[in-house]
Amino acid sequence: MRIIENFENSKTDFEKLKKFDEQKTKVFKYITYKKRTEQEVRNKFRGQISQEDLDEIIEYLKEANYLNDYDFIEKQAREYMNLKTLSIKEIKYKLYSKGLDSKLVEKYIDNNYEELKEYENKCIQKIKAKKAQTMTEEEILQYLYKKGYKIEKYD
Repeated sequence: MRIIENFENSKTDFEKLKKFDEQKTKVFKYITYKKRTEQEVRNKFRGQISQEDLDEIIEYLKEANYLNDYDFIEKQAREYMNLKTLSIKEIKYKLYSKGLDSKLVEKYIDNNYEELKEYENKCIQKIKAKKAQTMTEEEILQYLYKKGYKIEKYD
């Protein structure tokens, strides 16, 4: 680590090291309270911690596997699937809104496409059953289309 490697035993170096350690602890508490993305960490501590120190802290947390965006995607997608009725497209947009790399999101979608498609089909059936009393079949299809479900998959 840059700070430790350049440590020369002077009082100012000791103060810098102490401050860096406090910053690292602050970031660690933030990510252990709730799973966070790298982008969320950067946004939270921008202006509070120098960019150079923040990069170093994030790199340390990634190496120690405390900060892993792909694991975050997996956990977040599972949570969405357990709590909501969403299309694959909606799940993608929710993950993108967290500041996640689109390549990681696409990798997750590709690796879990069959499971996600099965979940999406169950959601379609739930929505159809729920909306059937108040909407026509055409209105339901339009609603599903607006939510990101692929129209040709509905019959």
